[in-house]
Amino acid sequence: MSPRQSVSCGVIGSSLALLLGVLAVQCWPALPTGAWLVAAAAASAMLAVVGWCRPRWRMVGWAACGLGWAMLHGAWAMQARLPPLLEGRDLIVEGRVTDLPDPRPDGTRFTLAVRSATLDGRPLPLRGRVQLAWYDDPPPVQPCEAWQLRVRLKRPRGMINPGGADSERSALQRGIVANGYVRRSASNHRLADGHCVDRLRARLADGIERRVPDTHDAALLRALAVGDVRGLSADDWSVARANGVSHLLAISGFHVGVAAGFGVGLAALLYWLWPGLALRRPRVQAQALAALLAASAYGALAGMGLPTLRTLLMIAVVVLARGGRRHASAAHGLALAMLAMLLVDPLAVLSAGFWLSFVGVAFLMLCLGSPRRGLRGFLHDLTAGQWVMTIALLPLTLWFFGQASLLGALSNLLAVPVVSFVLVPLTLCGVLLMLACPPLAFAPLWLASVGAHRLWRVLAWLAELPGASWYLPAVSPWALLLASVGALWLLAPRGTPTRWLGVGLFLPLLWPLQASIPPSAFQVWMLDVGQGLSVVVRTRHHVLLYDAGARYPSGFDVGAAAVVPSLHALGVRRLDALVISHADNDHAGGAEAVLDAYAPTLRLSGEPKRLPVRMDNCVAGQAWTWDGVTFRMLGPRGGERKGNDRSCVLLVDGGADRLLLTGDITRRVEAAMAAAVPSGRPVVLSVPHHGSKTSSSQALLQALHPALGLVSAGWHNRFGHPHPDIVARYAAAGVALRNTASAGAIRLDFPARGPASVSAEERRRQRRYWREK
Repeated sequence: MSPRQSVSCGVIGSSLALLLGVLAVQCWPALPTGAWLVAAAAASAMLAVVGWCRPRWRMVGWAACGLGWAMLHGAWAMQARLPPLLEGRDLIVEGRVTDLPDPRPDGTRFTLAVRSATLDGRPLPLRGRVQLAWYDDPPPVQPCEAWQLRVRLKRPRGMINPGGADSERSALQRGIVANGYVRRSASNHRLADGHCVDRLRARLADGIERRVPDTHDAALLRALAVGDVRGLSADDWSVARANGVSHLLAISGFHVGVAAGFGVGLAALLYWLWPGLALRRPRVQAQALAALLAASAYGALAGMGLPTLRTLLMIAVVVLARGGRRHASAAHGLALAMLAMLLVDPLAVLSAGFWLSFVGVAFLMLCLGSPRRGLRGFLHDLTAGQWVMTIALLPLTLWFFGQASLLGALSNLLAVPVVSFVLVPLTLCGVLLMLACPPLAFAPLWLASVGAHRLWRVLAWLAELPGASWYLPAVSPWALLLASVGALWLLAPRGTPTRWLGVGLFLPLLWPLQASIPPSAFQVWMLDVGQGLSVVVRTRHHVLLYDAGARYPSGFDVGAAAVVPSLHALGVRRLDALVISHADNDHAGGAEAVLDAYAPTLRLSGEPKRLPVRMDNCVAGQAWTWDGVTFRMLGPRGGERKGNDRSCVLLVDGGADRLLLTGDITRRVEAAMAAAVPSGRPVVLSVPHHGSKTSSSQALLQALHPALGLVSAGWHNRFGHPHPDIVARYAAAGVALRNTASAGAIRLDFPARGPASVSAEERRRQRRYWREK
């Protein structure tokens, strides 16, 4: 091995060892605190020093460095979060608006970098980024402005389910210390205007919107030009995911490479016009520097996402190598970029973008090697590259998103050249002309909008094809590891023996083993949907969904964000029945998202006429049997006109313990419902109306004697559910309560014989140090 190869291998090994140390910390359920944190960090530092001093132990040293550095960053990030005692209190904060505010019909959402905070005039040690919503006709909020605001905050806390996004992990990675909203107050006022890159991004985004008549086309160009995705709807992201082109809607590393190529071309043009420049500065070094400057400018406009930073760091490695007249291989540059990123921000490993970016580029380097010359070589690399990315990133895509695109290779084969070589250059040309000569910007932006419109029509058509999106049950760590090794083996260079055996390592990922449910038994998941309700009931061959969570005026749909991903993660391919207890938003809001994903043959609701989707009336006496499990509707009984007491009350009976789903019924009908439940065997009760004072009467508890009460409520919800008096009433009756607000999604198993049992609480099962208790 030559000295150059030895150095390159050493850098790659060091970066991987550092990554291993950083990644190990992210698996911990808790971080050491106080003196233990200091001791652990000191031990890691000592191991790192010993490793660096002894070449044989160098990898151990880098791993120890990653372990200690990630541990410290994680501890600092958690300590920066809002103290629990300040949750729900009115605070006065001063800070500067970062990123791009998002105005919506119900209010404006923005991020405030807090510089100071007070409570009743006393200063507080609150610093960091806070996500805020300003309702009730807020004033215009612009990037970089300084504001004083009265706010009410809480610590970042998300819904924890078998599938779906992890908002608490995302908050830690992005440095969000609190979420909240702006309170009405005379003290709310703008302190100062400001000028920064985000202000320029907002100005350019507005300029594109004014020049492109079609709103959707303008939203696509804004995303490509300045990374502004505020105008993209949930349907747009669904089309992008179905085609595997989500990376093209944000600023990808390839787009930054196009900008770098523009810098190289500009430098070459200058040297062609003024050949004498070569006497003062070597042309190769000048082109490398121009590439870095152009890529950095574009990256700043794009918001400096992880793929952007990775590409910029790789370009910086090349620039430094060219400046020092040294050779730097692509693998060397990628390893140094990862090393630098982990040293600057070890929490970047919590982002899906980190893994998709680095792993994707590494596989391209491994499988394609150096770019081929000529048009034929370019077409070969483009086609082969899409298949490599599809296979290599399939395990990670399913791990992070629970979804893969069967059309990804085909869609990217079409979209990548169009976006990268047509839309991005035209859009950037329009952006430059907006800054230099605004009247000339219309032509390139119009051409870009025509191309974007036609491309999107094709992608939307492809997304409608059967099987475009592919969902699998939740991926286990072992299945992810085996499939990743399988991809490495399958895509190994020619000459590697029995490469086709790599397909076998994908089997645990693509066909995971799932425990079957015996006849007359059933399984229940009370999902964590915040202040709402959604319950999944599974028998051996059938699935019923009772309620679907809320849809909020902001556009956030719990059905799409939590319920549907959970069904996919549980391996539900067919939904047999959907019961919407009544028409209140916290129970029915997510129904449309569920019906977009599934087509249940049985649809029942207590208030079907108030729903925007077709449903049939549920009435007392309806009954059916699936796999030895009987479903019997106990209400409504016909006397209730509307509202909470029209809730469908469903009794699920497998022969042993039973489940009673009550919706939002009140004490007015509870006695009649309890009388309809056959006596003799224990009942697990979904606590009526989330534990409101209007429900859970003493008569109900005395009649049913529940074995367990299940509460679905939001953390620190504004209604105070479950009410302390109701909690005390259940305790006095000897009934234990489980609450999704503190437990996350709750799984219960109802065997054909024997008592029901709580087999999982997702907040405890998925325990990580960034999760709130």
